[in-house]
Amino acid sequence: MKFVVSSTTLQKQLQAISGALQSSTPLPILENFLFEITPGSLKASASDLETTMSTTIEVDSKESGMVAVPAKILIETLKTFSEMPLTFKINAENHQIEISSNAGKYKLTGLNGEEFPKLPVIDKPNSIEMPSDVLSEAINRTLFATGSDELRPVMTGVFCQFGKEGSIFVATDAHRLVRYRRQDIRSGKEASFILPKKPLSLLKTNLPNTNTQVKVDFNEANAFFSFDNVNLICRLIDGRYPNYEAVIPLDNPNRLTIDRISFLNAIRRVSIFSNKTTHQVKFRIAGSQVDISAEDVDFGNDANERLQCSYEGKDLEIAFNARFITDMLNNLQTEHVQMELSLPNRAGLLSPPKDETDPNADLLMLVMPVMMN
Repeated sequence: MKFVVSSTTLQKQLQAISGALQSSTPLPILENFLFEITPGSLKASASDLETTMSTTIEVDSKESGMVAVPAKILIETLKTFSEMPLTFKINAENHQIEISSNAGKYKLTGLNGEEFPKLPVIDKPNSIEMPSDVLSEAINRTLFATGSDELRPVMTGVFCQFGKEGSIFVATDAHRLVRYRRQDIRSGKEASFILPKKPLSLLKTNLPNTNTQVKVDFNEANAFFSFDNVNLICRLIDGRYPNYEAVIPLDNPNRLTIDRISFLNAIRRVSIFSNKTTHQVKFRIAGSQVDISAEDVDFGNDANERLQCSYEGKDLEIAFNARFITDMLNNLQTEHVQMELSLPNRAGLLSPPKDETDPNADLLMLVMPVMMN
């Protein structure tokens, strides 16, 4: 069995799916790419059992067959080649692979491709399509707020909800929450699922910037994403997502609007002087000014900055974990940020001003306050 392929094309495509590989696994076969050769094409797959990613590459071949190729040595070898045709010869009996280039030959031993885990088949799936840039935006806005507590697995992923009025993507770790809504991505059937963090990260890396349509098929157990020549299938997180709407405060009479970059940089500087356990930063808001302060009593460190802002409401003093606030401000791409507050012990809401956002998108970020010293 033989095929010829461009070295840079193969390297680029294998690099794209290599994130699905398992670095340490009891199954040696999962340290390999599965190559499925048919006349004119090569389908390469990588899997960790939970997530499988595959890509199809044009090759010069007249035969069919499959083999599992050691991923690490192949990727490292391909990185050293400039653009040139590579010829792969595969012995179907002992799974030995010979790679020929203009300069030399390289041999490695693969495994029987039949032993590679079979992909789950999604029977009678629900389907929805969306532009790749919309899905990428939804992932970028939510992924950072997912939890890492394995005792609460539903909070380690992003909750995706589709319906006739639009789509909603939600992430929370119990200290902060992000809700991203789209009015232009609709489904004729109400449906929802929880996507794990790893496939979301793979999608974030591989989704094209062009306005490519992404098709999503899903059932109760798995979700299947297809775009360009890439497919990704993953097992969904099983469980009931918390009622996130119940924790979003509706009555927030105090509203602060401020330059996002100035606000972010001030918090970053001041937080250097905060307590290294709580990372507490205080906001004192009055009139058209906000005082940002932090202190570490144990080491005698403190810092204070004053910024101009637009503020409607009563004078207020409230404290937050600086890491959570800076994460949120980093994920807002607008010139200004709006902050809605009620009481020192109730959650604060961050959002971009309406006149600086896509009319089809609605982004809301919630952060819990910390008890002031």
